[in-house]
Amino acid sequence: MAVIKTTEEDVKMLARLMRAEAEGEGQLGMLMAGNVMVNRVRSECLDFVNIRTVPQMTYQSPGGFEAIQHGYFYQRAREVDIRLARKLIAGERHNPAEFALWFFRPDGPCPAQWWSQWNSGRYKAHCFYTPLPAECPQVYSVF
Repeated sequence: MAVIKTTEEDVKMLARLMRAEAEGEGQLGMLMAGNVMVNRVRSECLDFVNIRTVPQMTYQSPGGFEAIQHGYFYQRAREVDIRLARKLIAGERHNPAEFALWFFRPDGPCPAQWWSQWNSGRYKAHCFYTPLPAECPQVYSVF
């Protein structure tokens, strides 16, 4: 069962965004970036109250993803990336991104907090940030 509603085009868009944001981190890194993306669609809290679809999440401004400003995002989705996106839509989660709503790639160590949110861990170059349960209970809900 899907944890977010998607069309076939949404699946491809999610796959393209995951690749454009985290391909250098390998498939697990792409899955973690995708966890953040799916969590933003699922969570009706903080900066994501009005985000209910993959396109809304992808093109959110301000607060969206830098990758949409570059041509690589607009290339056709690859089958391997589509398979990864489908895993996330089905509810697969990966620590430290399983409850994260943000990630970024710092030049050095991960700050303990970023935009008042707590660091939940790092995978390769990306640091992941998770809201407190009281601030965003939906992100912690069980599928």
